[in-house]
Amino acid sequence: MERVAKFLKEAGTYYLATDEGGQPRVRPFGTAHVFEGKLYIQTGKIKAVSKQIHENPRFEICAFMNGEWLRVAGELVEDERIEAKQSMLDAYPSLQAMYSADDGNTEVFYIKNATATFSSFTKEPETVTF
Repeated sequence: MERVAKFLKEAGTYYLATDEGGQPRVRPFGTAHVFEGKLYIQTGKIKAVSKQIHENPRFEICAFMNGEWLRVAGELVEDERIEAKQSMLDAYPSLQAMYSADDGNTEVFYIKNATATFSSFTKEPETVTF
């Protein structure tokens, strides 16, 4: 999991795919944070992506960097604890201009039942689970 978090952070931007009534929806994300041994992402409850995750928690992430790409699939589980939200905001201070841990909008999810595959054109794919 640490390797996955490192790749996502170093890539800077990854793309999160969710489902909206059978239609895939993909958008750029930039948060990847390890808290209490779990990999978390962050969004706002007012966004369509939040509704999509709550309706269907299955997702996929794709990131590309230096000729390698990472795909992560699994389920997203909301963590409503202030401590989890604050940990994310501490890791990404730029978010603090838009979010606070107790604003009723900040939302963090951890990844559950994940399969992560590291790929490139020059090596065999490597898969890890967490």
